[in-house]
Amino acid sequence: MTKTGAWLSAARLRTLPLSISGIIVGGGLASSQGYFDLIIFLLSLLTTIGFQVLSNFSNDYGDGVKGTDNDDRIGPERAIQSGMISPREMKRAMLITTIITLVISIFLIYRSFGTEHLIYFFIFFLLGIAAIAAAIKYTVGNSAYGYQGLGDVFVFIFFGLVSVVGSYFLYTKTLDLIIFLPAISIGLLSVAVLNLNNMRDRESDARAGKNTLVVKMGGNLARKYHYIIVITAMISSIIYSIFTKQQIKITNLMYIIAFIPLIIHLVKVYNTTDMKELDPELKKVALSTFLFSILFALS
Repeated sequence: MTKTGAWLSAARLRTLPLSISGIIVGGGLASSQGYFDLIIFLLSLLTTIGFQVLSNFSNDYGDGVKGTDNDDRIGPERAIQSGMISPREMKRAMLITTIITLVISIFLIYRSFGTEHLIYFFIFFLLGIAAIAAAIKYTVGNSAYGYQGLGDVFVFIFFGLVSVVGSYFLYTKTLDLIIFLPAISIGLLSVAVLNLNNMRDRESDARAGKNTLVVKMGGNLARKYHYIIVITAMISSIIYSIFTKQQIKITNLMYIIAFIPLIIHLVKVYNTTDMKELDPELKKVALSTFLFSILFALS
C-alpha cells in the first residue's frame, strides 16, 4: 500500500454515501414544502463529509494506539495498523480536518441564518462542536464511548436526528415533529451498519477490551437486535407516508424499492453463522440506505 493509498483507506470513502443520506432526506423534506437552497445543500454535504472523515481518522487513530486493530481483526487493515501512517501524522490530519470542517460549518450556518437569527446561529454552532467531539471521542481517550457500548446511541442521534431534522431546519427555520419519522429511519439504518461492523468484530473487540453493544449483548441477541432496527426503520418511513399523504400514490412510495436489498440482507444475516461473511453486508446496507435517501427525497 502506498502512502496515498493509506490516507484514502483511512478516510474510508465507502462510508461517505451513508453519512450524507440524512442530508439528502432533510433537503428533500424541505423541498417538498417549498424550501430549498442549493448553497445550503452543498455546504451541508461538505460539512457532513468533513465530520465523517474526521470520525474515520479518529477511529483509525483510537483503535490503532490502543491495539484494537490487530491481526485478529477481520475487516480491512487500518492505516496506523499497517504502519504506513504514524499516530502523530494521524493526529495532525485530525486537527486539519477539524479546522476545515468547522470553517465550512460556519459558512453553512451563516448562509442559513445570517445575523437575523443569532440564537439559531449559536445553537447550530454548538451542534457542530458537539459533532466534532462525538467524532473524536468514539474511540479516542480513556473515556471513549465506543468502548462503552454507546456507539449506537451517538450514531442514531447524529446520523439520524441531527442530520435529517437539523438540515431540514436550516432551510425552513421551523420544526415539524412528523419529520422525526424519516429521521428515525436513517438513524436506525446507520446503526444497522455499525451493528454489522461490531457483529463481525465481536470476538476481536472482546479480546481488546472494546465493549461494544454487541460484545455486551452477545451474538444471538445482537442478531435479533439487528432485525428489529432494520424492520423498524422501514416501518417508520411508511408511517410517515401514511400520515402525510391524503391519497398515497405509487410515486410517493418509490423508496420501498430500497427495502428489497435490505430484506435480502436480513435473510443473509439469518443464514450466516460465520461472522466473517458479514463484512460485504456493510457496504450493501450503506448503499441501500443511500438509495433509500435518494428515492425518499424524490418521492
